[in-house]
Amino acid sequence: MNLVLFIPDEQRAESVSCYGHPLVRMPNYDRLAADGVRFDQCHVAHTVCSPSRCSFMTGWYPHTAGHRTLWHLLRPHEPSLFGYLREAGYHIEWHGKNDLYAPECFASCVDRYAHADGGHAGPNLGAYGEPGHYSFLCEPFPGGLEDTADMRNVQAGIDFVRSRRPGDPPFVLYLPLSMPHPPYGAPEPFHSMFRPEDVPPLRPAGLDGKPSFHELIRRYRELDALPEGHLERIQAVYLGMNAYVDWMLGQLLDALDETGLSEETTVVATADHGDWAGDYGLVEKWPSALDDCLTRVPLIIRSPGNRAGHVVEEPVELFDIMATALELTGVEARHTHFARSLVPQLGGAPGDAGRAAFAEGGYDPHEPHCFEGRWAEYDIPRSPEHIYWPKGLQQQEHPASVCRSAMIRTREWKLVRRTADVCELYDLRADPQELCNIYGDARYGAVRAELESRLLDWYLRTADVVPLDENPRGLPPAGTGG
Repeated sequence: MNLVLFIPDEQRAESVSCYGHPLVRMPNYDRLAADGVRFDQCHVAHTVCSPSRCSFMTGWYPHTAGHRTLWHLLRPHEPSLFGYLREAGYHIEWHGKNDLYAPECFASCVDRYAHADGGHAGPNLGAYGEPGHYSFLCEPFPGGLEDTADMRNVQAGIDFVRSRRPGDPPFVLYLPLSMPHPPYGAPEPFHSMFRPEDVPPLRPAGLDGKPSFHELIRRYRELDALPEGHLERIQAVYLGMNAYVDWMLGQLLDALDETGLSEETTVVATADHGDWAGDYGLVEKWPSALDDCLTRVPLIIRSPGNRAGHVVEEPVELFDIMATALELTGVEARHTHFARSLVPQLGGAPGDAGRAAFAEGGYDPHEPHCFEGRWAEYDIPRSPEHIYWPKGLQQQEHPASVCRSAMIRTREWKLVRRTADVCELYDLRADPQELCNIYGDARYGAVRAELESRLLDWYLRTADVVPLDENPRGLPPAGTGG
């Protein structure tokens, strides 16, 4: 069994056509869902790239081993899906961004890694009245559809697929894209595919009951000063970026079909987290934000023999990919983890109706080494002209705005606890867009207490893991040591 992991960056489920978006057109995601299994409620463990990717590669929550930041990647001694599969004889082919492994891990976990240079957007739209660079909206990419870094990486993956010969070892093709991560821009015709006036109404800005970082982000990025319709324009371009991602997926699926590899390959299409894309008057994401448009991502798995068109409505978690891939390939994990195999659901079984999804984010004040804005250490110019200038400045000046946060989400309810900011509770049946925070409403006290108890239990159960390999007791031989 071969495995293809197609992982766009910052793609939220609600902006994908087969998840019900009324405007965007994504025929290849629709095709994959029709042939495979679509998971309606897949949630990530963290809303920042590296922690989320470390989580789905290990089956650990970010706090289990401290992978809560952009700077703390998987280390050589830690287990991972690719390490297990490579040890089992799989060829691991990787084209795209990293945000996952420390460099010293590649020798033992990856056979070939390559990352095409370049971007996917043109210059910033300063000429259109945007204050600075801070909304991330850009002009169309100046090259053609084949010229973005993402498509060059996908094309390299396609070339690899076409190079396979009978008798070659099974493979993993990992394609971590940069899109639809900001800057918001794409090649034409996708950049201008959707009109801002056709975009469904955005979630409004300035809602009561939201954490303080909502207002701070808008202030630091000068988002409230954007011209009327600018946020709708951002969302329209974001949808166009998703449509372009769909086009790239189509090129890959066609190659698998043409080579006959579709019959022996599992294809997984998902994402590491979502994006506000104008909702709540915000752009990008935030380390301690846990809105559904950030935590809920698409997850579509097409595997030979699966029940075509099956939809799993119950919650699952992104790191279930690890346990699923290991069961499909017949490889055993040798570490304690929290992922659940989705193989039964691939055969048509329902999910666990009582399951909750969990996520977390943020830092503690005693962890200044985690905060963004340490300019010299990460080659970020200390200048207001840099696109991430306001983000780093806000974290340095308002550390409480990136405080630790944790989420429990069932099909009906969502609770977010924070250590130094507003806590949130939403009745998702009545308020699916999370507009009315009822955390302080006494009528929901019993619901809040039950969810907080489950959240505490989750944290206790997953706080760390005991290694499976034991260390023998006893003293070292005499004369050893310093």
